[in-house]
Amino acid sequence: MSNRIRVMLVEDHPEYRDAIELALAKEPSLELTGQFGTAERALRSLKHAKDGKAPDVILLDLNLPGMNGLEAMPLFHAVVPEGKIVILTQSDREADVLKAIKRGAAGYLLKSATLKQITDAIRNVHKGGASLDANVATFILETLKTKLPNGEVGPTLTERELEVLALLADGFVKKEIADRLGISTTTVVTHVSHIYEKLNATNAPSAINKAYRMGIFPTRNPD
Repeated sequence: MSNRIRVMLVEDHPEYRDAIELALAKEPSLELTGQFGTAERALRSLKHAKDGKAPDVILLDLNLPGMNGLEAMPLFHAVVPEGKIVILTQSDREADVLKAIKRGAAGYLLKSATLKQITDAIRNVHKGGASLDANVATFILETLKTKLPNGEVGPTLTERELEVLALLADGFVKKEIADRLGISTTTVVTHVSHIYEKLNATNAPSAINKAYRMGIFPTRNPD
């Protein structure tokens, strides 16, 4: 019985679809179950999918002909509630990033990401993590840190929780965070759980977004 992660790709550029297909074919733990040029076709296929054949992860472009990726996200969530959506796009527009996170994206990658970063992101979100392009994380910090409403007070995170959240914002996965901080992965998972609870967040992108908005991220000096 296969325990590979089932991946659906929704992307309108054939050359890019081919590149992703080749990358996934080289990964024994990943299986491309379908690729579609429009969200409408992808959604129709899901409505007729047999039990146990729904994708675990959906790689979704935003700029699609017909229904765009942002419009399609709630429909994908409705048809495949357990599926994780990773946005894979050229757009680093503030509005697109925020809307995707608010609509439940488990990851947001730019198409400048390497194929390894994409396959790593698939595994990470499947395990319950999140993957946020490092450039997008920096972009969110710079564009949202000034938007804290006057007088709004955020929840208190411990120094260690702030360190963990900052590393999540830089695109590190839990094991990498554990290695950098010299703690166990289990401890990192516990910290992440506490962060989500305190920020009332469901995944890393939404936690990062809220932390920036509420001004509770530490000020970091330039490298």
